Amino acid sequence: MLQTIDAEYIKEVVKETNLKHIAIIMDGNRRWAKEKFLPAALGHQKGVESLKATLKGCALFGVKYLTVYAFSTENWNRKKEEVDFLMGLLAKTLSLELEEMHKNNVKIKFIGNISTLNDDLKRILKNAEEYTKNNNGVNLQIAFNYGARDELVNAVRTIAELVKEDKLDIHDINEKTIASNLYTADVPDPDLLIRTGGEKRISNYLLWQIAYSEVFITEQYWPEFNEKSLADAILEFKCRNRRYGK
Repeated sequence: MLQTIDAEYIKEVVKETNLKHIAIIMDGNRRWAKEKFLPAALGHQKGVESLKATLKGCALFGVKYLTVYAFSTENWNRKKEEVDFLMGLLAKTLSLELEEMHKNNVKIKFIGNISTLNDDLKRILKNAEEYTKNNNGVNLQIAFNYGARDELVNAVRTIAELVKEDKLDIHDINEKTIASNLYTADVPDPDLLIRTGGEKRISNYLLWQIAYSEVFITEQYWPEFNEKSLADAILEFKCRNRRYGK
């Protein structure tokens, strides 16, 4: 597959455009499976392979940060058997892939309301973060049990507590204050937001952080996404004129 990509050229594009952070809404697993008359579970499993390919592409092209939307706060409304499968798939994937990601210098961080997950899964997630915390390759943020509105509510509560305890003056609250209390406090905002599956909506994802992100929507379902797809999105990003409202 990589023979169709000029990896060094894509790497130069990333450097030239100062592309540091890509965020992805990984959509289309179930539709991909349905169109192939397969169970939804196989679509989600194939989606793991696409994530591995995308992570490999980020390392190859020099993209420092990758944030992916794995499970939203709204996904709890899906059928219980699918939710249970997704929880198990995350645990299984980390068990199987953690050592390889560590060898590839990937740093893993989970963003979202992790506190509500079961104890076994919380332990697995914390272990992955701890095990890779000193790596300095691609920073992989996995948004799990994540919702942007929920994230902002939590940030407001934290800031309100600081004001209540006289640790912060209300007149000193600004954009930096809010940003520093989000799950992504230590990470630059996404330069590029990719959504697979053709849907044209944000789906409660990184609402604060993507204020000036470029948006790339592809009809490809997530299980079809790969290094070549990532390269195509980067080349499209190169053509954008980022004005930041000016």
